[in-house]
Amino acid sequence: MNIINRINFYIITGGPGSGKSTLLAALKAHGYQCVDEVARQIIQDQTKIGGDAMHTKNQIKFRDLMLKRSIENYNEIEEKSKPVFFDRGIPDLLGYCHLIKCDVPDKLRRDIEMYRYNKIVFIAPPWEDIYAHDEERKQGWDEAVATYENICKGYIVADYQLIELPKTSIEERVKFILGHF
Repeated sequence: MNIINRINFYIITGGPGSGKSTLLAALKAHGYQCVDEVARQIIQDQTKIGGDAMHTKNQIKFRDLMLKRSIENYNEIEEKSKPVFFDRGIPDLLGYCHLIKCDVPDKLRRDIEMYRYNKIVFIAPPWEDIYAHDEERKQGWDEAVATYENICKGYIVADYQLIELPKTSIEERVKFILGHF
């Protein structure tokens, strides 16, 4: 197995509704390349076609499609030195398997080992004050917290260092992240 180690790839992860997408939009406004979350796009696509690869329906199919699209996104980025920020990464799927109580397939384990990001992963903690439902985010608060907890476990198992983002303004979160370079 050829390990691909892209140390300029940074993951911003956490449970749903913790401010990740808003933070990535702010980083993008500062001129950084950002990669949107694949789950949201998959849900939108599946809704349009009447598909079942969604968290609320066929979770295994959803997980496998997220893996496929996450690898595609990883491989499409040509930037080799400047930071690139991802709204979730391949190791998130390890936590997702734990959340939905399914076995972790060997392919996922191999892909987590093969497609490596920067060792530092920024994680947004559950934050009830900003949590809200939308068309794609249908999880309740308890599931958002459980998602966060399982993602933490998954990243630790995958040998990443989690740095928790402060519960503060978007600009302060941007400064916090950029202060790690």
